[in-house]
Amino acid sequence: MIDVLANPVSQASRDFAVAVFVIHDGRVLLHRHARLARWLPPGGHVEPGELPDDAATREVFEETGVIATLRGPSAISVDRPGQPRQLIRPAGIQLTDIAPGHQHIDLVYFATGQPATPRPGVSWFAAAELPALGLTDEIAAWCDAALSDASLRLSAAR
Repeated sequence: MIDVLANPVSQASRDFAVAVFVIHDGRVLLHRHARLARWLPPGGHVEPGELPDDAATREVFEETGVIATLRGPSAISVDRPGQPRQLIRPAGIQLTDIAPGHQHIDLVYFATGQPATPRPGVSWFAAAELPALGLTDEIAAWCDAALSDASLRLSAAR
C-alpha cells in the first residue's frame, strides 16, 4: 500500500513512454540511440489520445522497421462488444529521471517480431553478445528477462 503522506505529489513534469523488448530466435532487438550514444530498446512517448499498446508497436516500427506483436497477459478475459477493451499488461512500469525536473513513466513491454530490412544502428543480439554493448544495468536486466521469458519463445514458434 502506498503511503500518500510519505509520497507527496512531485513537481516534476512527467510523460508516459513505452520501451519494447522484441525477441526473435533467441535474440533481442536494440537500436543505437543517436543522441545518447548507447544501445536501447525501441520506445518513446505515448502521444496524446494514443493507447499505450499502439504507441509500443508504432515506436518499434518507426525506429526499426519491425512489426512487433506485444506479448503478455490481460488482467481478465472479456472480449465482447460493449465491454471495456483489455490492453496488454506491461512486463513492468518504472519511473525514469530524464532531466532535472522531468521524468518518464515507462511502460515496459515484451514482444515478438520478424527481422525487417536491415537499418544502420539496428541489430538483434544474443545474450552472450550483450555484455560487450556497455548496456546500463537496467537495460541489461530487461534484456535478460525478455530473453528468458518462455512465453516469448513459445509465441514466436507459432
